[in-house]
Amino acid sequence: MDAQLPDLEAGKRFYGALFGWSFDENGGNGGNSRKSESGGNGRNSGKTHDRFVVARLEGEPVAALAPKTDGRMPTVWTVYFATPDIQALAARIRAGGGQIVMPPTPADGFGTAALAADPEGAVFGLWQPGSHPGFGRRHEEGTFVWAQLYARDTQAANAFYGGLFHDALFGPGAEPDFGRASLLEVFPAEMPPHFLVHFRVADIGEALEAVGRLGGRVQVPPFGTSYGNVAVVVDNQGASFAVLQR
Repeated sequence: MDAQLPDLEAGKRFYGALFGWSFDENGGNGGNSRKSESGGNGRNSGKTHDRFVVARLEGEPVAALAPKTDGRMPTVWTVYFATPDIQALAARIRAGGGQIVMPPTPADGFGTAALAADPEGAVFGLWQPGSHPGFGRRHEEGTFVWAQLYARDTQAANAFYGGLFHDALFGPGAEPDFGRASLLEVFPAEMPPHFLVHFRVADIGEALEAVGRLGGRVQVPPFGTSYGNVAVVVDNQGASFAVLQR
């Protein structure tokens, strides 16, 4: 997953203090990665990565931060789903009623990335690994633990994602890292459908205090779910994410 931010240095300070991350200054291999896109629902369209930094926890990759080069674009976290064949998955997304916002684009040997939107417009990423397979650590404190899709039509979401990621969700030994809920369970009606990335924390109260101290704010106070206690917050530049205490 990555966050597109107006001020990369401010983002490093915020997430470094909140989760204890360190950062590679050049994406980890001395190269630059460019990703550009057009179209879509406007939440991510026009995104360009001229230079990004890999966030690490105890030396292992946990996320990436990238500069937002177009101020008209939103400040967002994007989750990427791994695939062995990004072209084939992109074709299945189109066939299922979704769209490809950014076509598959090589990322300097790290892998190949694309951005897609489901039939309701929720944006997510695709990633065919090269030298970067994905998360080095997850499900631990300070790392990714869950991605929740907030949809208007949950039955349509079940059909779209259930067909798209059937083996990951329902196959032998499946351990899915994402779920879906009705948008109106948590957010006001005007909020568009979207994915919300969750980071695991030891104490949700302490995490919210830290977010406020670092210049962020609480968007949705703590509430209970089947997978833990969750609060939705906004960082010091406007990117929303959730903190989760199991």
